[in-house]
Amino acid sequence: MQNAEVLILGSGAAGLSLALRLAQQGHSVCVVSKAELSGGATLWAQGGISAVLDENDSLEAHVRDTLVAGAGLCDEKAVRFTVERGPACVRWLIEQGVGFTLDEDDPAAGRLHLTREGGHSHRRVVHAADATGRAVETTLASLAAAHPNIRVREHTIAVDLIVDRAARRVLGAYLLDLGTGRVDAVAAKAVALATGGANMVYLYSSNPHGASGDGIAMAWRAGCRVANMEFMQFHPTCLYHGKSRSFLITEALRGEGAVLRLPGGERFMPRFDARAELAPRDIVARAIDHEMKRLGLDFVYLDITHKPAEFTRRHFPSIHAHCLELGLDITKEPIPVVPAAHYTCGGVVTDLAARTDLDGLYAVGEAACTGLHGANRLASNSLLECLVFAEAAAEDLLRALPRRAMPGPLQPWDESRVTDSDEEVVVSHNWQELRRFMWDYVGIVRTDKRLQRAQNRVDLLRRETQEYYGNYRIGADLVELRNLIVVADLIIRSALARKESRGLHYTLDYPRTDAVTQPTLLPGRA
Repeated sequence: MQNAEVLILGSGAAGLSLALRLAQQGHSVCVVSKAELSGGATLWAQGGISAVLDENDSLEAHVRDTLVAGAGLCDEKAVRFTVERGPACVRWLIEQGVGFTLDEDDPAAGRLHLTREGGHSHRRVVHAADATGRAVETTLASLAAAHPNIRVREHTIAVDLIVDRAARRVLGAYLLDLGTGRVDAVAAKAVALATGGANMVYLYSSNPHGASGDGIAMAWRAGCRVANMEFMQFHPTCLYHGKSRSFLITEALRGEGAVLRLPGGERFMPRFDARAELAPRDIVARAIDHEMKRLGLDFVYLDITHKPAEFTRRHFPSIHAHCLELGLDITKEPIPVVPAAHYTCGGVVTDLAARTDLDGLYAVGEAACTGLHGANRLASNSLLECLVFAEAAAEDLLRALPRRAMPGPLQPWDESRVTDSDEEVVVSHNWQELRRFMWDYVGIVRTDKRLQRAQNRVDLLRRETQEYYGNYRIGADLVELRNLIVVADLIIRSALARKESRGLHYTLDYPRTDAVTQPTLLPGRA
């Protein structure tokens, strides 16, 4: 009863769209979610999905914008593959019932309203007001929960993959039920990692608490390569407010005319880039970071007060309502904002069918490194990647599953030599220390000295945490801390290896960009 043909770890847009595509073709699927089924990072996504849906736009323009944002490190084949499949994936979402915002100038025509975000040369971002992720996630979660071929395990976290190392094949995974504390060995013909990014490795993040890099860490421990982990994207504009941490202020505000200002009212982005507020995220985030450090500021302002109040309320209802609850009327006063860790551009290396280095193991969404994002993700290409590579993985699995046998009995989880911990403070302390030194030493601007300090600290935390892991019964915090230490180490090692500044990786020791570059590849643990 525990087993399924395909075990999908993660329940965001990538995991749920993969599950539905397989289930609709008659295959049995088990979807594992850390929290409620619809509780992943997709739910938080505000901006939208980039796709060429306007006759004045072109696939070539979207490809070019993605390559420019990726700062010379994108895989052009992966970019074209993703961009070409984008429009059909948006239409698939509409068929599933996702209600996107229509063009207000002619709603009867049924044309989608398209907005523009930083780095895009055209309006090509389809959205559901300013809560696109919520519309996508709740629709897909509702369909998945009701589908007879999909079994859902909520409040469950994957601890590790179960692998036949000799055959280099994945057999299943160990799953920890957060309610009972029981660990089950679950077999599957194939496993898909849809676990999201690793942005909770930083003290300040726009992501939900569960973004702890679980899939990346598990795949690396199982022997898979990871790539480009130094490229951690910091969203330029998260709300700065004592009562509301991690609330993202979508880039679409800047797409609709919002400008960044210093406390005295001066607009500063034109000093840094000709595209001003519509420059790619790495440039905007570094500019804000520079001005905050130069002037000793805690935040800067994002100002949309020059637009009609009704326009702002209509286009950004969620942001307007949330800020109003905090006593801030964004139609009358600017929004205090700071950069925060937002997106993991690197991840588990995959091909265009979402296959990893292990037979039967797939990675989709933010956990994967497909080659699409390069050194910096273009705005709203994230949900696009989730949808396109979920479709690609489904196509490959539909061909492969009939030929694959279910693994035999798996080794049960062994906790015969562990005890209950009486020092949980070790986990909480190490969690906070890790996130603090990653923010201080491996943030928006780096140096080799800072990176080496971080490496020394992560080495110590790894030894302490591994000893703790080997002696005590596990819980969610320990599982996540163990994974965060792995991804922190991968980020630091990747950053130390890159002797140039490119995209999201900016180092004062090597400020120039090399003429020729390669992805940063780290082999999986043997």
